[in-house]
Amino acid sequence: MRAPRETVEALAGALLDLRDQVRPCSRCFFIAEGELCGVCSNPRRDQAQICVVEEALDVLAIERSGEFTGLYHVLEGAISPIDGVGPEQLRVAELVERVRGGEVKEVVVATDPDVEGEATAFYLAERLTPLGVAVTRLAHGLPAGSDLQYADELTVARAFSGRRAI
Repeated sequence: MRAPRETVEALAGALLDLRDQVRPCSRCFFIAEGELCGVCSNPRRDQAQICVVEEALDVLAIERSGEFTGLYHVLEGAISPIDGVGPEQLRVAELVERVRGGEVKEVVVATDPDVEGEATAFYLAERLTPLGVAVTRLAHGLPAGSDLQYADELTVARAFSGRRAI
């Protein structure tokens, strides 16, 4: 309210430019300024791995870790019958077509560890495994720096099932 009119107009113009220039990547549905996003257009990325996420912001979280060097696929949601969201409302068909292309060897499912994310992961495994690719799921467990006493039962159970030798 206190900003000069010119500042408000500049902000409005920047928002319009953003809306006109930013779109989903035509391959993975992440954020792109052109046809392909920066990840898909990077020739150094591992073309044999696809990490499947629910939302575009999930890509940013994984990229911050620096651990994944493959490509992504954004579903734009998760299966939720209660909300009327089935596989048809997600980018599942596009994922299946990418995998059928033959170059993909592993699909890492990184959906949220909630009921909808687990249902989506199970559905994707059923659809993709017959295509001859390895379908893996991100490990679940205790977050670094947390206290065991505050973890819920499901988190503790997953931490035990995903344990490994040290």
